[in-house]
Amino acid sequence: MFDALKAIFARTGGAPDPGDPAPDRSLQIAACALLLEMAHADRDFSEIERRHIEEIAMRQFELDADEARALMAVAEQARSRAIDLHQFTSLVSQHYDEGQRMVLAELLWRIVYADGTLADAEAQLARKIGMLLDLRPGYLSEARRRATGG
Repeated sequence: MFDALKAIFARTGGAPDPGDPAPDRSLQIAACALLLEMAHADRDFSEIERRHIEEIAMRQFELDADEARALMAVAEQARSRAIDLHQFTSLVSQHYDEGQRMVLAELLWRIVYADGTLADAEAQLARKIGMLLDLRPGYLSEARRRATGG
């Protein structure tokens, strides 16, 4: 997986310098790829979902709009080439603490409900990602409740 990310960085301007205080790009790509996967789960990647992911990237990773769109483009390439989600979820699980993984789960649910509907494929994918992120039982339900304001 890291070789694939290195190749993507090579095509998009390179990986950050180890001494650079900028966030770890591979982790940003992994989190963004999971958000994009959720948006594509119902086979209808809507404009509102795209805007939500862009806003999430700007807020969570402190990026401007152009940087967020560039991150989304790289994450979309990584997502479309991925064999499964494990390469993304394992990276996130290694580097995010439980609270950060919970926030990511809530953001995933926000993408699910961005278009106002819950497709079966989205609910199944949310459960799968929750398991792969090693969220404790009940945490995914809590994240969903917080995302919907209920």
